[in-house]
Amino acid sequence: MRCSLLLLFLSLLSLSGLGSSQLSVDFYNRTCPDVDKLVHSAVSAMANQSNVVTPSTLRLLAHDCFVEGCDASILITSTTNNTAERDATENNIPQQAFDTIIQAKKAVEAACPGVVSCADIVVMAARDAVVLAGGPHWEVTKGRRDGLISQASRVPGRLPGADFNVSELIENFAAVNLTADDMVILSGAHTLGFSHCNQFRSRLYSFDGVNGSSDPSVNASYIGSLKVSCPPGETGPGKFTPFDVSSPFVFDNSYYKNLQIGRGLLFADQVLFTDNTTRPLVNEMADSQDDFFAAFVQAMTKMSNISVKTGSDGEIRQSCSSFNAPPNSTTPT
Repeated sequence: MRCSLLLLFLSLLSLSGLGSSQLSVDFYNRTCPDVDKLVHSAVSAMANQSNVVTPSTLRLLAHDCFVEGCDASILITSTTNNTAERDATENNIPQQAFDTIIQAKKAVEAACPGVVSCADIVVMAARDAVVLAGGPHWEVTKGRRDGLISQASRVPGRLPGADFNVSELIENFAAVNLTADDMVILSGAHTLGFSHCNQFRSRLYSFDGVNGSSDPSVNASYIGSLKVSCPPGETGPGKFTPFDVSSPFVFDNSYYKNLQIGRGLLFADQVLFTDNTTRPLVNEMADSQDDFFAAFVQAMTKMSNISVKTGSDGEIRQSCSSFNAPPNSTTPT
């Protein structure tokens, strides 16, 4: 079963295409041979300053790729004329993730000016975040270009919701050519990081719209601890709560083990176990961390190839937070 699963992911990877045929591991071998080391060093330095860096940088890649493709559009700063993607309500990504990419870009530009795209740096940084948290390493294919569109108005409906059921999750991932299996594996990224109370409060106090009811799929003691962290009268986002209460800063397969005992933080987490469609893969990932790591590498590689821009499409930004200035102009658009 495990061998067939990995073969399936490898075959899916070969079909992921979408502009990825021009990407290669050695894309910068001549122009910036130390790019992987430079990015890793920058991410490592930032991670040593804050434990928010690894989960937020990993999340940054997913949110980038699901909107406009993996083109660093999420890094653009809003202007008076444009509310950029990063400021969409659905994103709410910690500043540490953006700072990490900024520092990595600075290091790369100092060594290889005008060569490496921000889009490639985001993918490498996400890989390094996984590695620094104890997860697997993989070779990142490179050659992406930076996008020229970043609008908050284009985000709604593109990202998976905290209250999605399995059918909705599958449909959301299918929109970017990812499969149901990809969805389950990539959800394993929730072994790292935190969520706000407003993403799951209804599970505690008004499940299915019934006042005072809690989600019966959630472990009773877990419900109790969540209610302490997120009291009923609280308004606004509320406190941060770890997705994986047992090891929130370690990349492992405990996310799936938690689902088996009713400790999935979001409805969209726990439903992966309660739904017959996805439960078998959850159980398989819970059973073997090695299998999860191998499958995660393949799914991440596939996700990082979503609608990539290559060749003459897009640009190589001088600064990741703004588009390059157009010809004959002294100010960026």
